[in-house]
Amino acid sequence: MIIEALKAFLIGIVEGITEWLPISSTGHMILVDEFVKLQVSEDFLALFLVVIQIGAILAVLILYFHKLNPFSPKKTSVEKKSTWRLWGMVVIGCIPAAIFGFALDDWVNEHFYNKVVVASMLILYGIVFIVLERRNRKRLRQAEAMVAAPRGRHARIDASDTAQAAEEALFKVNDVDDIDWKTALKIGCFQVLAIIPGTSRSGATIIGGMLCGCSRTAAAEFTFFLAIPVMLGWGLVKVVKFVLKGLVMSQVEIVVLVVGIVTAFVMSVIAIRFLMGYIKKNDFTAFGWYRIVVGVLVLAYFFFESMGMLP
Repeated sequence: MIIEALKAFLIGIVEGITEWLPISSTGHMILVDEFVKLQVSEDFLALFLVVIQIGAILAVLILYFHKLNPFSPKKTSVEKKSTWRLWGMVVIGCIPAAIFGFALDDWVNEHFYNKVVVASMLILYGIVFIVLERRNRKRLRQAEAMVAAPRGRHARIDASDTAQAAEEALFKVNDVDDIDWKTALKIGCFQVLAIIPGTSRSGATIIGGMLCGCSRTAAAEFTFFLAIPVMLGWGLVKVVKFVLKGLVMSQVEIVVLVVGIVTAFVMSVIAIRFLMGYIKKNDFTAFGWYRIVVGVLVLAYFFFESMGMLP
């Protein structure tokens, strides 16, 4: 039991970090599964890898509890109305995933859940992040020039104020509360892309948000909020399927599930705080390069394994 709990602890660490950073939790789980195999039933493993995400969702709910709570006595009536509106945008953003995600999940797992597809998606979206951020940097420089120009050549310019004004000019949505229903629906369509393993749900929605004119912060926060109904709903589906099969968990499996959820929660809190602090001063280019490196390593590892060149 101790050995299996330690394995669940490691898997929880990987889940908590990779669920929110745009680097694909599935791709990393495949690598972890290659070296750390839980001694549990196949049905429980399928349940565990989904239900463990409850810990990640709890992290979002706790970190953003005030923002997401429409009943908070500390909020004015206007703020409560804004919170309900935000939840409405989340529901709209989840519609594409509800329609296509659940309908295509089994088919996608049958045809696309393999190492080559996962590695290819890691690389592909890594390239997308790099190209997108290069485009944004170019547009940001142009925006900074336009913001600074009216002040005159010899006027004193505050670089931080200029950069902030340029960023606001570059992105039409700088606060998650300003996302309208059309933008929410478009971002939700990008979330559907994440049903292909290796894409990264957070990566797809962040890219979608930025392409729709959202700032990095607004895109990341909306990504967190979209995950709440999607991941809770999918976890519930897995639990129902498990129960309907008449299956029960062993004592070891219960311990594994609890350890995994708690660990995923703690690491998710750390990962979310890190990401929101990081993108205030940096873009997603580093994550793009990281995805490419991991994708290449995954392809290389399993290529050499198939050739019998690894022990």
